[in-house]
Amino acid sequence: MKVIVLIAAVAMVLLGLFGTDASVGGPMGMMMVAVLAMLATGIFDAASHRRGAGGWIVSIIAAIAGGFVAGILVGSVLMDMIVPMLNLNGSLASAQNPVKYLLFAAMGAIIVLGSWGALQIVNRMRSRPTDHHDRPAAQS
Repeated sequence: MKVIVLIAAVAMVLLGLFGTDASVGGPMGMMMVAVLAMLATGIFDAASHRRGAGGWIVSIIAAIAGGFVAGILVGSVLMDMIVPMLNLNGSLASAQNPVKYLLFAAMGAIIVLGSWGALQIVNRMRSRPTDHHDRPAAQS
């Protein structure tokens, strides 16, 4: 899992440094890295727990949903709170401030951690025993 976080963070930074600044190409590249990181997290969880076909599907869907929720919450809430405090001259996208690349790396890590958190919730629900197996048999 640590390797996936590291790869996602480095890929986001490299894409920010050497990727395109086009209005469509830049965000599409970032989204591709994010989706691949979420997919890798779901596949890693399914393979490491030796899940069946249904478990693979659930793990991948949970990882993608958790990554998107983390990305949306962090992207829309925390980034909007942090960026005005940076005192940049212009937008963050046009500034070549090192904070821009730190935020790219943080976004990659947060997306993977959101995927991991969703998988932990799903894994906890999988291991929870059902109520009817814990009850003693009825006596006549």
